[in-house]
Amino acid sequence: MLNPDALLYLNGMGTSASEVTSWSATRIAAAVTSGRTSAVEVLEAHLDRIDRYNPGLAAVTSRRDDDARRDAAAIDEAVARGERVGPLAGVPITVKETTDVRGLATTHGLRAFADRIAAADAPPVEALRRAGAVIVGHTNMPTLTLTGMHPRSELFGDTVSPWDPDVTPGGSSGGDAVAVATGMAAIGLGNDSGGSTRLPAQLCGVAGLKPTPGRFPADHRIGPADPAPASALFPVDGPLARCVADLRTAFEVLAVADPRDPRAVPAPTSGPQLPRAVGVVRDPGGHGVDPAIANAVDAAADALADAGYEVGEVDVPMLDDALAVYTGMVLTEFAGNWPAISALVGPEASRYINFDLDEHPPLDLEQYLERAARLLTVRRACAQRAAVTPLLLGPVSTRARFAPGQESSSAEEKRRYGRSMALSVWTTAVGAPAVAVPTGLVDGTPVGVQVIGPMFREDAVLDAAQAVENACGTLTPVEPRAGGRS
Repeated sequence: MLNPDALLYLNGMGTSASEVTSWSATRIAAAVTSGRTSAVEVLEAHLDRIDRYNPGLAAVTSRRDDDARRDAAAIDEAVARGERVGPLAGVPITVKETTDVRGLATTHGLRAFADRIAAADAPPVEALRRAGAVIVGHTNMPTLTLTGMHPRSELFGDTVSPWDPDVTPGGSSGGDAVAVATGMAAIGLGNDSGGSTRLPAQLCGVAGLKPTPGRFPADHRIGPADPAPASALFPVDGPLARCVADLRTAFEVLAVADPRDPRAVPAPTSGPQLPRAVGVVRDPGGHGVDPAIANAVDAAADALADAGYEVGEVDVPMLDDALAVYTGMVLTEFAGNWPAISALVGPEASRYINFDLDEHPPLDLEQYLERAARLLTVRRACAQRAAVTPLLLGPVSTRARFAPGQESSSAEEKRRYGRSMALSVWTTAVGAPAVAVPTGLVDGTPVGVQVIGPMFREDAVLDAAQAVENACGTLTPVEPRAGGRS
């Protein structure tokens, strides 16, 4: 519970604990850096909110309260000495269960990994700490990220949407999205290999960044061996936040080189002015779009036009080819390890992957090499399109909502889910950065869009997402409906 001294301190500064948990990350850092608020008080306010809401939401899976208090106190001591404390000073941050946090178990939601205590921080966690962030704990996800897009793990159960317990908060980074949406953390660190930060951002009413591969250093190894090509090329870590400005701050912090990840390059975080042209993709794949999502795309397109962008409808270059490359490479690499992995997660959890493997059996060597070669063809086509129309605007998912576990309930539901995520998977295949940003509420639950840009031009994507946010506003933090579901 909130330390009474902390409450007195905040009230004495004219700020209540509930207000602090609604602040943006940039506002928290500015207040801590200036001494107007202490990092300890900010942390205690967020821990109190976790105490109140997490039992019903199951977003935060493990906590490091005592270590976080020491980290926050060290920041306050540095401020008192007049030292520089970083652009995320005192900002409470959660981290997905896939990513190592020193002293916590990196469980991936799996019982068999419950005792895998991390000896060191993963590269992005280390970068966040260097910037002054206070890591409060891990967050929930689908078991091993393989059992669907709903954040249900065998260790921690179901994460519940704060907007509607009958609608999934999305995944696989759903725990972070819920923590950020409800003020339990100011920023969450998730990852995305086909929409896993962007979908929970859409469904929880927050913003999420999928960066260019190689933009942030990462370490996604579960054991000592490095991943196969598709697993090294496609997944990327990325932040979730309540506003685009916070995404931009996190982006600047995370965009560093690290010798532990030779893929990460020290590319500039901004570039020359691009043509202010946006191609609108209303129905990627032609499978239909929920009216709520179609209206969200229209609202975002209007916002960009009002901000001075030239907006016109386009087709996605080589959409089917990109999906075939992604699916073929990922599932072929995965199939060889699936018998051992499926034994770990059990038959019920295995259904989701089995639907894919039944429909897309592994390729032979010649077929795999052809798909791998076609990846460059797809990325070239994307780069050539971006030279004329740098930005794309479209759905994260063409469906506005899913029931928890709906996508893994049958082979047909799995196909429907896959079709709805076509643009998100295309973005991953071509290596493009993307930002998911909310546009409003429909029937009491969030909807949103994504803006996609050229490789290593996250700055341009964030600029456009900011224009959408300026017109449409932000939706969070929220008080969970009925306090969440226990």
